[in-house]
Amino acid sequence: MTENQGPKHKRDLTRRKVVVTGAGAVAAVGVAGGLAAGAFAGETGKAGGKNPTPKASGSSSEVCYTLTSETTEGPYYIDADKLRQDITEDKEGIPLTLSLRVIDNETCKPIVNAAVDIWHCDALGLYSGYESLSSGGGSAPTDAPSGTPTGEPPTDAPSGAPSGGTGGGGVHEEPTDDKRYLRGTWKTDRQGRVTFKTIFPGWYRGRCVHIHTKVHVDGTWTDAGYEGGTTCHTGQFFFDEESVLASAEVEPYSTSTTERTTLTEDTIYDQSGTAGGLLKLKYNKANIAKGVIGSITMGVDPEATNTGTGDAVEPSASASESATDTASPSASAS
Repeated sequence: MTENQGPKHKRDLTRRKVVVTGAGAVAAVGVAGGLAAGAFAGETGKAGGKNPTPKASGSSSEVCYTLTSETTEGPYYIDADKLRQDITEDKEGIPLTLSLRVIDNETCKPIVNAAVDIWHCDALGLYSGYESLSSGGGSAPTDAPSGTPTGEPPTDAPSGAPSGGTGGGGVHEEPTDDKRYLRGTWKTDRQGRVTFKTIFPGWYRGRCVHIHTKVHVDGTWTDAGYEGGTTCHTGQFFFDEESVLASAEVEPYSTSTTERTTLTEDTIYDQSGTAGGLLKLKYNKANIAKGVIGSITMGVDPEATNTGTGDAVEPSASASESATDTASPSASAS
């Protein structure tokens, strides 16, 4: 379910443009990553270990940091149309500060001036721009499982090719509304850091709790936003089961009637820890409602092209609701 990296030279893509929201937004980009300093020590890597400590390698052939897994883009990506760090808007949920760092996985040098996109569903599984296509936990069909999720695997996890939904599988869908909550793009600083303010995502049937991301390089920041460049990384961030179960006790997550896919059942997460996008989380274990800090370092190849629009697909928020339970599980959208 990962996309093969492109050749070691830049390939031109369709022109990209960020629509700046608010006067002076581009000028303010330079202060993006200050809040993220020191948030990345001790990230858990594959099999419970730790990724190598980022440091300059002796030669370009030495890999100093594990290359972060590439994933499918999903059908609900909207091309960088909100330049901002606070993407919450008026959505209710557990506050989440997402502290990211982007580095060259071979040299461990920070990727400076990259455009980082993130987008995810709200606390009840709805995506902005696609509310009519995504079926949130608060609008589940009458025969959907009720109650809050448990750590037990669901007995009717979606399987086979989705049928009856309009989520489009892994094929990109055009937006159906003008809402843009829980979406945003910001610029990495001199240390490759960028910070977003959002909420802890909810879930929908067929996928574990996750956040989508893209990293764009070699574009130009202008008064109009970010233009041109190459998408060198398309990935997803994931949350451990303990944090998701804790969130399910807090409103509005606790009102969801949608059965949940666990981290180990997910068809997109490759079970490789930090390299696969698993966030390091900090929060009050007795009261997660106070807020969560999630951090991760992404090791990317700035000379690769990874748009996430290849053959790998994942279950969409709408199509997965109507999937049959007779075939083996397969990935099909967002």
